[in-house]
Amino acid sequence: MFKIFDIAGSGMSAQQVRLNTVASNLANAGDVAGSPEEVYRSRQPVFSTFADALGDASSVGVHVRGIVESTAPPTQQYSPGHPQANEDGYVFSSNVNTVEEMVNMMSASRSYQNNIEVLNTSKELMMRTLTMGQ
Repeated sequence: MFKIFDIAGSGMSAQQVRLNTVASNLANAGDVAGSPEEVYRSRQPVFSTFADALGDASSVGVHVRGIVESTAPPTQQYSPGHPQANEDGYVFSSNVNTVEEMVNMMSASRSYQNNIEVLNTSKELMMRTLTMGQ
């Protein structure tokens, strides 16, 4: 019965990681560099699936497997007067899509709120069960 707190807690922890990566992506959305290797690339957390959790009976909930960097190419802009322009006059800007990141942020925030609701409802049901025995 108490596993529900572990599951909801792991979900909240995973969504916190997701919100932190979104914040990092949004903070670096306007970064530019002189080469595609130096520019900031969007990052996303990777979570384990429910089937992965079932493989290990002692492990339930959401697990953060790591954070991966996007393989999408950065945007190339011709700007010969820019101080970070390469020898051909191009600067490379981050591949962060701010609209996608805002949607990701809203989704993570709602998922976090849903996990809090699960915790509160479970706590309330347990408290009612305890009062039934009085």
